[in-house]
Amino acid sequence: MRVVSLLPSATEICYALGVEPVGVSHECDWPPEAEEVPSMNRSRIDPDRDSADINEQVAQAEQEHGGVYEIKLDALERADPDVIVTQGVCDVCAVDTLLVEDAIAQTDVDAEVVTSDIHSLDDLYADIESLGQVLDREDRAAEVVADLRERVDAVRGRTAAIEPDDRPSVAVLDWLDPVMVAGHWMPEVVEAAGGTYPLADTGDRSRPREWSEIQAADPDVLVAAPCGFGLDQTLDTRDDLTERPGFADLTAVESDRVYAMDGHHYVNRPGPRLVDTLESLAGLLHPDRFEAPPAEVARDLLGDEPVRAGPSP
Repeated sequence: MRVVSLLPSATEICYALGVEPVGVSHECDWPPEAEEVPSMNRSRIDPDRDSADINEQVAQAEQEHGGVYEIKLDALERADPDVIVTQGVCDVCAVDTLLVEDAIAQTDVDAEVVTSDIHSLDDLYADIESLGQVLDREDRAAEVVADLRERVDAVRGRTAAIEPDDRPSVAVLDWLDPVMVAGHWMPEVVEAAGGTYPLADTGDRSRPREWSEIQAADPDVLVAAPCGFGLDQTLDTRDDLTERPGFADLTAVESDRVYAMDGHHYVNRPGPRLVDTLESLAGLLHPDRFEAPPAEVARDLLGDEPVRAGPSP
């Protein structure tokens, strides 16, 4: 079966199921072999700029072209897929269903369109099982889901006994200018990692916030994980956050609990590695109970240092 995956999380699911796509999106870079697969789309923005500039580029692309992405019709026809996997979560984060359907209407491609719409861990499990059915990998999908559930339960089991007063309040920012609080799956992931998430509920969409809302919430732990940004880019643009009025007075700053996290790979991508995100967050929130996250996942935002080591597993 010939599969085109137009979002990174679905590409990761495909590989986990033992299916190598014949086409991917320009952002699909995990596993590493995905980077060698032909790209089916192009972006109208320069991703190497700071948050404010990218935000302006997105608005301009929406106004002038009706969206951030363009599907390469000739590449799609050459790929000749039987299945195209796209998404309905965010038309800025990845190619959405409407764009795919429009591309199909302009070509001779005859493919089933499968839409991923993940907002929680249960949605992730369901998506893996659903894609397993479509790709005739049901048994493998069941194995993948069972492994992910077991790992999530292992973390939940270790955080279940943590008293409410010992659960730090957390804000994960998936954009810095304007400030946006990560929604969808992140409130659930933070709570499973032993924290509280006062600024959003599971399933809420990420949306711009006034900086005063972050100040009022005054989180114990602050995580900067802009959508599409790796660690280095986040650290390079940290001034978008650190130069805001009152930043130094936040509890998270005063207690040295401000972190940069690889948003591109671990926060904004609801694939199988979302459980890696959970395990890493547990290390940030409870370093006395969990191992510190790998240096390629999270670092101290202010000192650009690896997070201090936690206990042995």
